[in-house]
Amino acid sequence: MSDHADHVIVIGAGVAGLATAALLVRDGKRVTVIDQNETVGGRAGSFETDGFRWDTGPSWYLMPEAYDHFFDLCGAPRPQLRDIHPAYRVLSSSEALDVHPGIDHVAGLFESIEPGAGDRIRAYLAQASEIYDIALAHFLYTTFSDPRTLLVPDVLSRLGVLARLLSQSLARHAAGSFRDPRLLQILTYPAVFLSSEPAAAPALYALMSHTDLVQGPKYPVGGFNGLVQAIADAASGAEFLLGEPVTEITHSGRRATGVMLAGRHIAADAVVSAADLHHTETALLPPALRTYTSSYFARRDPGLGTVLILLGVRGSLPELAHHTLLFSEDWDPDFRAVYHGPEPTRPLDASHSIYVSKPSASDDTVAPAGHENLFVLVPVPADATLGHGDAYLPQASTRVDAIADAAIEQIASWAQIPDLADRVVSRHTLGPADFTERYNAWHGGAIGPAHTLRQSAFFRGKNVSSKLENLYYAGATTVPGVGVPMCLISAENVLKRMHGDTTATPLSPEFFRR
Repeated sequence: MSDHADHVIVIGAGVAGLATAALLVRDGKRVTVIDQNETVGGRAGSFETDGFRWDTGPSWYLMPEAYDHFFDLCGAPRPQLRDIHPAYRVLSSSEALDVHPGIDHVAGLFESIEPGAGDRIRAYLAQASEIYDIALAHFLYTTFSDPRTLLVPDVLSRLGVLARLLSQSLARHAAGSFRDPRLLQILTYPAVFLSSEPAAAPALYALMSHTDLVQGPKYPVGGFNGLVQAIADAASGAEFLLGEPVTEITHSGRRATGVMLAGRHIAADAVVSAADLHHTETALLPPALRTYTSSYFARRDPGLGTVLILLGVRGSLPELAHHTLLFSEDWDPDFRAVYHGPEPTRPLDASHSIYVSKPSASDDTVAPAGHENLFVLVPVPADATLGHGDAYLPQASTRVDAIADAAIEQIASWAQIPDLADRVVSRHTLGPADFTERYNAWHGGAIGPAHTLRQSAFFRGKNVSSKLENLYYAGATTVPGVGVPMCLISAENVLKRMHGDTTATPLSPEFFRR
């Protein structure tokens, strides 16, 4: 198209919407960003009270290349990062393991647990790193509109390996090299970052082990709230209309003409919806103009939901690392409860394998002196009927409260902090219903549609409407997928789509100087 679009409306001021706006402003467009919430960030939000500041969404800074490339493309400063050691701590009901980044550290840990595993993890990570590089070079920065872009030596020479990794699950792939359940959990838990489960995520996603075990997570100074503000700063040339829900994408013939707000119309030459794809298709467009119908979504997996627990705790908590993962020794019931429930051993429909972030380990601005900041994520089904928390409403739903109580009790027991509940001075929760109400999330999902084989790469929702030629999609619910790096890449892919760029490689900053 639409290289010639002068005014572009972006629906949604989450990471993908902000990033899209930043790139379009850089491209010389007049941009209007519209969001129903009063603040930017979307699911990468922030909540402040009682002297604490919690990030209420992403907390793992992985894939640094994607961030660096985005900010370089925008001509903006790269984020300041801090190292995290250990990369994360793994707790069970009986022991703790610290995982430090770097091949030698990881090989030493694996060898100490399973003789011979040290050499095998080196080979496993070498392949993971190779596939990671291939993905960055050929499978992420693409609209998949021209299959010929994949017919390059790097890809063709590895077709056999790629086919094997696509034809088996991540769980099966890891089990082909390792036996100890603790090692298998370390290698397969990243499926949860993809809103999936180890038995359903393709083995291709073993590449995630490159990010957490080889590179290791970082901490962006200011947390993810600071990162969101940096992306918003890059989009500062855009107009922002916050606290204004879009009620309709208007059209004439096969072209989008703008959007309706409460009682007024804003015209545009193109529209980019960075809102949830299900919401865009089913709430903002009439049936005849929906690329993805209700029957399409009925056959899709919305991924996982979460109960988020924001805790301010008196005193220090050395028992917890910046990132702590609590893994059930038998975690199959956890995944059954979240993805296939009900599960009799999980009466609250909540996983016992949970995640705790303690950003106060790396940032003394997120909690008052003498206190710790904890962010707890409990996987639950993507089901808004589980209820809402009390962060934005006067009282939490009964089930969300019960899940939070159980999680605090579990952390206290497994981390050996018997007085944890008594030391909590500030407590707030969010549930799946909050994700539906605040972010129009399909089924109350927390991350986005699960990365199963049929919801990955070119099988995932494409980033352009098939009904309206100047309506585009960005964000976690479309290609390339979930997570902040993917949202940044999705913004770039929208720009490429607008310009008819069918390449599969990242854009150069020279793109804007043409």
